[in-house]
Amino acid sequence: MATINASAQILARAESGANITPEEAFRLIDPAQTGLDELLQTSNRITRRIFGNEIGLCAIYPAKVGACSGDCAFCAQSARHSSGVTSVKVHELDSREIVQNAQSLWGLGVRRYSLVTSGERLTDAEFERILEIFRALRTETKIGLCASLGSLTPERAKALKAVGVSRYHHNIETCRSFFPKICSTHSYDDKLRTIDIARGHGMEICCGGIIAMGETPAQRVEMAFELKALDIDCVPINILNPIPGTRLEHQAPLTVDEILRTIAVFRLVLPDKALRFAGGREKALGENEYKGYAAGINSILAGNYLTTDGKAFDRELRNLEIAGLVVQ
Repeated sequence: MATINASAQILARAESGANITPEEAFRLIDPAQTGLDELLQTSNRITRRIFGNEIGLCAIYPAKVGACSGDCAFCAQSARHSSGVTSVKVHELDSREIVQNAQSLWGLGVRRYSLVTSGERLTDAEFERILEIFRALRTETKIGLCASLGSLTPERAKALKAVGVSRYHHNIETCRSFFPKICSTHSYDDKLRTIDIARGHGMEICCGGIIAMGETPAQRVEMAFELKALDIDCVPINILNPIPGTRLEHQAPLTVDEILRTIAVFRLVLPDKALRFAGGREKALGENEYKGYAAGINSILAGNYLTTDGKAFDRELRNLEIAGLVVQ
């Protein structure tokens, strides 16, 4: 009874607008201490109060795929993995095709569009080509521009801002304590430096990570509070889709309840931030995907991902309708 009452008090405080502590979040993510239904009901009420029943859509375009020198354990694009991914090179991009893609997505309700490249950093020639495409997008579409181009220098951040990029995406991937088990070719602090540079040049920050990589529930809470400390604008939540040929190809999945509980705790830790459903949700949640919206999701990465397919837009919109949501 004492445990139940303690959890109920934490949930009531969170719903009233109070910040919860890491210790309280550890209690909420633990199924032995907090019931899932009560947690989801609270996270849903907080989400609806702050964001209403609207949901935002964004989409990405893979502007460079494969041949990454990094060793991220989850990534099909690492040159150290044998995942058989089909490469895409920056110099082969068709700017007209990309503009038409963005225009089509705008008509479907997508309001933000990101060019995404593999690798730690683009060459100067690659970066200049990306800038050319962003100039075309800014001139010929109304869509909000985002970029995910690996690490940044101040000069590159300034150039991106000048061509109309208003948001930079750079995931921390996981919490600081688990990061060394996922990647050794760059550090958690390297991630933070790029975030600081992008924000310092006037861009919003999109930054989240991947759950179900073998981290503990406490480490998921750790990541949520690290994102809170960074004051991130939009938090994409990916769920590991183990890809053959990667180091995590045999990683055991989380249960649906574990995923929903994690999303709900992220919502309570980050009540006024956009929580974006991203990769892996289709496979990990299946027919229960719509429950993620009740858990706290208020934004989605729609369409295809970098190396895996997403769902058709009509099916995406049906899921939103089931959840009682409308596109912004």
